[in-house]
Amino acid sequence: MALTKVLIVSLCVLYVAVKWTSPTFDPETLRGARVLVTGASTGIGEQMAYHYARFGAQIVITARREKVLQQVVEECLRLGAQKAVSIAADMSTDSDPDRVVDFALETLGGLDFLVLNHIGSTDLRMWDGDHKEVQQLMKINFHSYVQMAGRALPFLEQTRGALVVVSSLCGRLSTPYVAPYTSTKFALNGFFGSLHHELAMKKSNVSISICTLGLIDTASAMEKVREFSDMPAYPAADAALNIIITGATRQRELFYPWFTQLMALTKDWSPSLSDYIIQKFYKTS
Repeated sequence: MALTKVLIVSLCVLYVAVKWTSPTFDPETLRGARVLVTGASTGIGEQMAYHYARFGAQIVITARREKVLQQVVEECLRLGAQKAVSIAADMSTDSDPDRVVDFALETLGGLDFLVLNHIGSTDLRMWDGDHKEVQQLMKINFHSYVQMAGRALPFLEQTRGALVVVSSLCGRLSTPYVAPYTSTKFALNGFFGSLHHELAMKKSNVSISICTLGLIDTASAMEKVREFSDMPAYPAADAALNIIITGATRQRELFYPWFTQLMALTKDWSPSLSDYIIQKFYKTS
């Protein structure tokens, strides 16, 4: 128990040190910035669109529902976006990821930020051997991210741009009831972590930010999670702002809320404590 307390205190000190040395965010750096945000009809993506609008950015947003996207566009223009345009797309198809990037490049005349945030729908349940669900989620949550990043990278190189990947604590440690979803997030962290090194070795001017999120109070998440867990949820608007700041200041990682970083580190440093925490917050349906 004493060792566990020392570990927790050490992790807290490390977290404060990292935050103390974080770059300062200047909102003016986003005025006029050309931004593509995926999964922007609801939840975190919608809130990111509104924050970018308040900062005076030029925004292209995408999701599947055209009518809902148009409502978000109207609100972005009201909030002060220099430009706001939407394109409906289905990231489970082979063509739409490239089509969205091409549309954004043509509409905005270039790209400064590519924010990958969309996810496929999945229910929380024990895995029943359904491989097709894993394949479908991989297509949406992972392969389309890679496809869009590959399409956009040459243009982000021209603008010293930033690639922002919205991931999850489920991509850092395994939890019950979300095996297909978790596999996609581990894949994201692995691929874009490797790409970060490769870009650095090539002295690329493109930054990659991987954002690890805990439970966020979006309507879809709350509807699915409450049957299985009593863990606290955190506001989508605040998560969205932290993601934007992380990308704008070109930081490699974001952990939101703060304790997600401690949980990720605890998994390796004290697996038994990590298992205890996970099992405490999840319950059998």
